[in-house]
Amino acid sequence: MQKLFSYGTLQQENVQLETFGRKLNGVQDVLLGYVLGEVRITDPNVLKASGKEYHPILVHTGNDSNEVQGTIFEITDDELAQADEYEVDDYARVSAKFKSGTTAWVYADARQV
Repeated sequence: MQKLFSYGTLQQENVQLETFGRKLNGVQDVLLGYVLGEVRITDPNVLKASGKEYHPILVHTGNDSNEVQGTIFEITDDELAQADEYEVDDYARVSAKFKSGTTAWVYADARQV
């Protein structure tokens, strides 16, 4: 199983059903060293699934006093590939550590990767 952190639309049940075909189970956690920015979405499939033109995006600061709250979901390798398909090119998947000590994948601003 893979661990994937969501701080935005992947926490929405309708997006989970559209993307993975099921509702995900997860635990709340806090990502350190990031703040939230915003990105305008133009992909019609993502707009349809999320219902939102503007999505949050993680911006790395490296300062552990910056925190982003969200949910860590356990998903399969196939579901991780589906999440990669859902996320537009503005996002890049990177590994990150959390306040709990857990390591999980996050989708952050691709311009920083």
